[in-house]
Amino acid sequence: MRFLHEMPAHDLTYDDAFLVPTRSAVASRFEVDLTTPDGSGATIPIVVANMTAVAGRRMAETVARRGGLVIIPQDIAVELVAEVVAWVKARHPIYDTPVTLAPDDTIGAALSLIHKRAHGAAVIERDGVPVGILTESDCTDTDRFAHVADVMTEEVFTLPDGVAPREAFEAMHRARRKVAPVVGPDGCMVGVLTQPAALRAAVYAPALDADGRLRVGAAIGVNGDVRGRAEALLAAGVDILVVDTAHGHQEKMVEALNAVRRARHVAPHVPVVAGNVVTAAGTLDLIEAGADIVKVGVGPGAMCTTRMQTGVGRPQLSAVIDCATAARREGRWIWADGGVRHPRDVAIALAAGAGAVMIGSWFAGTYESPGDLQVDPSGRAYKVSFGMASARAVRGRTVEDSPFDRARKTMFEEGISHSRMFIDPERPGVEDLLDAITSGVRSACTYAGATSLPGFHERALLGVQSAAGYAEGRPLDRSW
Repeated sequence: MRFLHEMPAHDLTYDDAFLVPTRSAVASRFEVDLTTPDGSGATIPIVVANMTAVAGRRMAETVARRGGLVIIPQDIAVELVAEVVAWVKARHPIYDTPVTLAPDDTIGAALSLIHKRAHGAAVIERDGVPVGILTESDCTDTDRFAHVADVMTEEVFTLPDGVAPREAFEAMHRARRKVAPVVGPDGCMVGVLTQPAALRAAVYAPALDADGRLRVGAAIGVNGDVRGRAEALLAAGVDILVVDTAHGHQEKMVEALNAVRRARHVAPHVPVVAGNVVTAAGTLDLIEAGADIVKVGVGPGAMCTTRMQTGVGRPQLSAVIDCATAARREGRWIWADGGVRHPRDVAIALAAGAGAVMIGSWFAGTYESPGDLQVDPSGRAYKVSFGMASARAVRGRTVEDSPFDRARKTMFEEGISHSRMFIDPERPGVEDLLDAITSGVRSACTYAGATSLPGFHERALLGVQSAAGYAEGRPLDRSW
């Protein structure tokens, strides 16, 4: 990466920069390989942040199927994390996990479950065999205590197990079906496909472990029995371990990494991520302590109040540039954590040298995030997000402390405890957002003449712009 002109003396955010198009021999966006070079096993450079309001089992399954990674938060009990990991790894790498109901289940039960998946449908099954399809529109103006069998579509269009993605898409298109159960030779359902899912299966490569199962990661903190928790998570089969604290450049982090290094006898092949830092010195110290990947970013997250509370942090683009440069000298990589609001920001972070970009609140407003779907007085659907340093999160992870200690710890909150993340009707699912992000990154690579992420970093030409320059690039949704 290089700058069009001299790099300014002041630090930069993503908004301050733009990518300059250069001569390119890349003829198609599909020539671009988005596999991250960081050793994490992801086939797209997207990691879902370890936030309780964002990262759960549905998110982990869905994102891994499209090639990304999800990090399960550190506040969840090890036993539950092990259950989540086992559940994710038991999911099919191509077919979605359907929302299933029995014929005698109620409409009310159906409505509470349908939005757990973005395809907006439930499969009615009997002894594993699909006997009906139920959509949200089928439930409109229907008694909530009625049975789903009364309103479901009984004519079920199915696809055979092993069907090619293109064949599945074309079959559903011809049959005018948006969703189709996939059945084995015995007629029992093994998953479900939608037209968009079939298309995506031909575009994305899932993030799979050596046994062909979906990948998933988990986080630990720097306090308590770090080695014991690390050993338990590695034994549970996590594919990447994240040692996470707001201020990663501290002695407790070094101690925690030493403990994790001792625990890696359980699974020595599993990469270890550590953070967060914003300087080259912090990056090098964590690499020396045992980190394979360093997480970069203090204060840029949407739910984070650290900079306003403490004045501590650093504009994210400059932090990524410095830390990535230091890591590359050591043969290591960084994850850019926070500060992205648009696909352009992801592209710029990757151009600056990040191996992957970590996203949190942007994904909170999707059907796959763990929160319950709520509706505001105007009828807009949303989910609640909160920061992991907020009073709400602190209360959750200090439940076993004394009331006094819990109250004392909540005095130091540095995050928002309640934020409405509205569901975008045009992009209600996390896969819709992944489509927008990856298509933007692919296009950015073609403008730079790169067919891989390392090539993108090598060829990227960055410019620095004023606020007016950034505003000029924003589209208008109405006439001026």
